[in-house]
Amino acid sequence: MNKQLRKAVIAGNWKMNKTPAEAKELVEAVRPLVKDAGCGVVVCVPYVDLQTVLDAAKGSNIGVGAENCHWASSGAFTGEVSAPMLTSMGVQYVIIGHSERRNYFGETNETVNKRIRAALDAGLRVIFCVGESLRQREQGVTAELVAMQTKIALGGVSKEELRRIIIAYEPIWAIGTGKTATAAQANEVCACIRS
Repeated sequence: MNKQLRKAVIAGNWKMNKTPAEAKELVEAVRPLVKDAGCGVVVCVPYVDLQTVLDAAKGSNIGVGAENCHWASSGAFTGEVSAPMLTSMGVQYVIIGHSERRNYFGETNETVNKRIRAALDAGLRVIFCVGESLRQREQGVTAELVAMQTKIALGGVSKEELRRIIIAYEPIWAIGTGKTATAAQANEVCACIRS
C-alpha cells in the first residue's frame, strides 16, 4: 500500500485489566486528550468492558476493539466469543495473534488465520500481531519468522480484505527484558512485512 494512503493508528489493549467502572472512567479521561490526535485511536478491551467502552466512546474518534475472537460463528466453545457477536454490539476492531495468546493459549499461525478469516467475514477490522522472541532475534531469524507468520496467517485474504487489516509489529523480545526496540529495528521489520 502506498505510504500516503496509510493512516497512522495508535492502538492499545488493556489485557486482563479494568472493571467496567474503571473502563468508563479511563475512556472519559482519554477522550479529550485524543480528540485532535491526527491519527486513528483504538482501544481493545476485555469482553466485560466492551459495552461500557462503546457507550463511553460514542461520538468520539476512539475506535473500540476486542482482544480476541473465535473462528466459529457459534457453537459449543465455552468461554469464547464470536466475531458476529462482536459486530452485533458495534465493536469495530479485534486483535488477532497477540503473543500472549500464542504463548499461553497455544494459538498457532493456522488458528490465527481461521480467526482472521472469521473476523473479516463478520466485518471487523483486524489488528494482526507478528513478532519474534529474544532468542529468535539473536539467532537472526526475525525476517524469516515474521514472513512465515504473515504468509500463513493471511493465507486466503484478498487484496481488498487486506485494507481492513493492520499488521502490528510486537517485538516480544522487548517485553519485560529491559531492552527497547529502536525505530530503525521496527522499520526494518515493517519493511520486511511490506515486501
